[in-house]
Amino acid sequence: MSNCLFCRIAAGKVPAYKVYENDRVSAFLDINPFAVGHVLIIPRTHVSRIEDLSVLDAEALFKALHRLVKPIRMGVGADTALIGVNDGPGSSQEVPHVHIHVIPRSPGDGGSIIQSAIHVRKLHSEKMNVIADKIRRELSLSVNP
Repeated sequence: MSNCLFCRIAAGKVPAYKVYENDRVSAFLDINPFAVGHVLIIPRTHVSRIEDLSVLDAEALFKALHRLVKPIRMGVGADTALIGVNDGPGSSQEVPHVHIHVIPRSPGDGGSIIQSAIHVRKLHSEKMNVIADKIRRELSLSVNP
């Protein structure tokens, strides 16, 4: 998609601080980082939702995450990393192109847990069973392997 910022970055048409790339993925520093070393990992193919990724692109994306997370942490001297995906505009996905955030974290950095982004109330076990059943039903109807 020619007007997609991340597609233009992957194609080299927009400058970025790239840290890794191959034929399926590109990874670069976020220009509005939550922490020093905040990296975005994207598929080169334009898709806006995780479920729209091909199996090959999904594998490549998560292989890149696996390969990059330790060098990202070590590169900035962080103890841990917060890894997140905003999947669609309602989740605060600002660029409609699948991307994984790798945010290095250290004790006392002022960050919070990912669950602080939304407030979820405790649910009764009966309600939890109903939700789990609905998800399993949808999974059985899914065309994805």
